[in-house]
Amino acid sequence: MKHLTLLALALTLIATICLGAKSPYQAVLTHSRIRGRPHGPNVCAMHNIQGTDKKYFTNLQFTTDMYTDRANLKEEIDGPGSVTFFAPSNTAWSALPHEILDALVSNVNIELLNALHYHMVDRRLTSEDLKHGSSFTSMYQDFDVHIHHYPNGIVTVNCARLIKTDQHATNGIVHVVDRVITAISNNVHSFIDTDDDLETLRTALAAAGMTTMLESEGQYTLFAPTNEAFEKIPPDTLNRILGDPVALRDLLNYHILKHMQCAESIVTGMPMETMQGTVLEVGCDGDHMTLNGKAIITKTDQLGTNGVIHYINELLIPDSAKTLLELMEGSTVTKAQQMFVDTGLGPLLSGSEALTLLAPQDDAFKGSMTMDGEMKKLMNNHLLKTQLSSKSLYHGQELDTLGGLKLRVFVYRNNLCIENACIAAHDKMGRFASMLTVDKVLTPPTGTIMDVLKADDRFSLLTGALQTAGMTELMNQQKLLTVFAPTNDAFNTIPRPELNRLLRKSTTGPRHPSAQTTDYFPGALISQADVYWVKPMCSGADPQQRKELGSNLLTKIS
Repeated sequence: MKHLTLLALALTLIATICLGAKSPYQAVLTHSRIRGRPHGPNVCAMHNIQGTDKKYFTNLQFTTDMYTDRANLKEEIDGPGSVTFFAPSNTAWSALPHEILDALVSNVNIELLNALHYHMVDRRLTSEDLKHGSSFTSMYQDFDVHIHHYPNGIVTVNCARLIKTDQHATNGIVHVVDRVITAISNNVHSFIDTDDDLETLRTALAAAGMTTMLESEGQYTLFAPTNEAFEKIPPDTLNRILGDPVALRDLLNYHILKHMQCAESIVTGMPMETMQGTVLEVGCDGDHMTLNGKAIITKTDQLGTNGVIHYINELLIPDSAKTLLELMEGSTVTKAQQMFVDTGLGPLLSGSEALTLLAPQDDAFKGSMTMDGEMKKLMNNHLLKTQLSSKSLYHGQELDTLGGLKLRVFVYRNNLCIENACIAAHDKMGRFASMLTVDKVLTPPTGTIMDVLKADDRFSLLTGALQTAGMTELMNQQKLLTVFAPTNDAFNTIPRPELNRLLRKSTTGPRHPSAQTTDYFPGALISQADVYWVKPMCSGADPQQRKELGSNLLTKIS
């Protein structure tokens, strides 16, 4: 703490650096009234131009006198050579607690010199030299200062943002930063190991065998859940994850980014890949850094030699550490979730069996549902016997359900469907099972096409025509067919004489799939690709009638 206090004092003394012209030294030379000296504390002083109210910002006059007097640095600065200062702004100093400022003023010893030296690099570094991931040896016991230059243009040193760069002097450069920087000596894990607020995290990291990783070289960002964050999780869920090495490692890796991300570098929301493989949405809301849209970060930019720690007060649980029932929480399938629980299938969805849940969206359910045996059977037919992703599905594939049925997969240009329901959202892959959200309640087929037609009074004329034409056997085959089925209303749009003539010809017309004719009952032509379609071109009909038939005759059923 003493070291930190004196460090803050050292930088406080630099804080009075003014923010003036872009290149002060060049301005000095241009006006010739002031000539910069090769060395010394006043080479870039604040000078009035005679006869005007203009001043030229240079570097360190009053502040230099103070810190050189107190830390005995005057001789060193007056000597030959060049240095780079990372100097906190006035606002940065005013943000320091009063007790630290008081301690800085009252203490004069070697620690002040050390603190000031840590903010100096003994060579000239322009902003172009500050490359992402680079480190430079400071003038304090060879401790490094760490530079990060982000894609959005923000540059940080030890996570302090550079707010004005390249303030030139004859004996060096000043870069103004927005906070006091401190020396870094411990790695990320050492930081965790000494903070009682991270005790549960420390235990979890040890159980997952991840301690060594956070002690090794790297550039990590750890969103560190506090003890309070772990306590918010239901005990059963937390104990399950802590007792499962795979789920625990996924959970912890979900809190770690593969690169160092200082809070000052975040100006807008952006997805960032975690070590678990999925992404976190890291953004900001006013003065607060956010994760997945939530302002749950309570402390930022706790630096280690191999990364940075941000404290969070909520535990982040990735899908890969969740059960099926947990995957359904907080999503658009809450009605389906409640139905599985009400039908007694909750324990199955909370277990470790490899399954795939086809979860209908909430708006797929109409009216109230009766929780009886048939409903449980329906829910079982939304559960597949193995864990799948939508990427593994292919056209014509058959999927076995826990209810004993086989569901067919249909792959179209813009849709992936299972029976009558299509995939409506991205997959969620859980610890043992996965969830595919679908847009409808599944109604698996229980009969042939002929059975479906017979059960619907709207198709009585079509059913009779198929029977008369000898196509009943075809409609009962266990093959993949598509039928464009004219309803009774569609038939009744045909003039009665023409309809009677067609129905009579249906007994003598061709029945083979390869038949080439248009003068027969408008039923289904059978192609070798198992696609069935209606030929609504009636013999003797005028063009207008045929057009009306083409637009009005057909109704698709599935």
